[in-house]
Amino acid sequence: MNAVRHCPALFITAPASGQGKTTVTAALARYHRNRGRRVRVFKTGPDFLDPMILERASGNPVYQLDLWMVGEDHCRQLLYTAAGEADLILIEGVMGLFDGKPSSADLAALFGIPVLAVIDASAMAQTFGAMALGLARYRDGVRVPGVFANRVAGERHYHMLTESLPPGIQSFGWLPRMPDIALPNRHLGLMQAGEIDDLEARLERAASALNMAGDSLPEAVAFAPPTTASLPPLLAGVRVAVARDHAFSFVYRANLDLLRELGAELVFFSPLKDAALPLADSLYLPGGYPELYIDALGNNRALADAIRAHHDAGKPLVAECGGMLYLCQSLTDAEGKRGAMVGLLPGEAIMQKRLAALALQSVEIPEGNLRGHTFHHSRLEMDMAPVARGVCPNNGPTAEAVYRRHRLAASYIHWYFPSNPVACAKLFQP
Repeated sequence: MNAVRHCPALFITAPASGQGKTTVTAALARYHRNRGRRVRVFKTGPDFLDPMILERASGNPVYQLDLWMVGEDHCRQLLYTAAGEADLILIEGVMGLFDGKPSSADLAALFGIPVLAVIDASAMAQTFGAMALGLARYRDGVRVPGVFANRVAGERHYHMLTESLPPGIQSFGWLPRMPDIALPNRHLGLMQAGEIDDLEARLERAASALNMAGDSLPEAVAFAPPTTASLPPLLAGVRVAVARDHAFSFVYRANLDLLRELGAELVFFSPLKDAALPLADSLYLPGGYPELYIDALGNNRALADAIRAHHDAGKPLVAECGGMLYLCQSLTDAEGKRGAMVGLLPGEAIMQKRLAALALQSVEIPEGNLRGHTFHHSRLEMDMAPVARGVCPNNGPTAEAVYRRHRLAASYIHWYFPSNPVACAKLFQP
């Protein structure tokens, strides 16, 4: 029987979005990495962009943790594996500590991980203490031993902040407001790590700018072994071609891990640059930013022909969000620029200035039930009836369509394949 593993761990959260959780988490990861420590970082919730930054900061893969989409058993497996190879585990929360059902607080409480609350102190003084007290005392079962002050004006300002802290809540340190460590954004969140030319310099500056209350590691947390069973090789001998470049980069590492665990061989290609598909039985087009590369995608007619030939040969093709937009007849960006796409789906995709959907989704397709999430700024004008629609776990109104055409499965939903490995295997089986 596997033994319980112990590893220092912190759950980094905040009162709300926009407090600087990712910057602080990345700075802490690089700080400890620079001291020779093995750091594993996780991101709470269905996020693709923050993990890209955190991977660069820590030098290790970053996986998502979410009690609904990922599930408790898989979360336990991921944490247990990390505890066996790391000197420190950092988990970045999502939104505010108590926001959502399940929330970051639910995750921290379930696994007994102490919480470090990051508070943007740029426009406050003694209220910092009240904010810290509220986060620490709001509910039982969530341990908030300390806070971290972000965007601090200087030593004097930090002293005012720490004087306001009540007994039992300590300050872990602070980070000054510095434009040259901020992480640039666009409409879906942070820019992709590969698009930030000076990311390494920003991470190093952030790590150097940390004013830590001490260099010791946080307390060790006990991580119990998982009870998940091994998977049968349902995709043994299946070669899956996966689109991967700046236009198609929103893919869960756990999805790729699962395909390999099921026996598949993965090969990667770039719709932006490659004129042909690699030899493959199945095709996976994840989401991303196709709207930023309309000319390059539209002009690559050779690859569009290859994708249509793959489909016409009766081979499986799975497309999520941006991958689905790429398969439409055309894609129009928010400024009205239009380009022809692959044309496998009888519809047009049109970017909007505002958010169109953000929600967790569960969907029942012929292969089984899959969970995931949707997050997009586009709308579809589709001349095709969906075979299924997603359902929100919190009874929200979002119900994303799933379109099927022969072996093509397409939706705005970013599926989390480990939520149903058997259903995932059926989607990709020739």
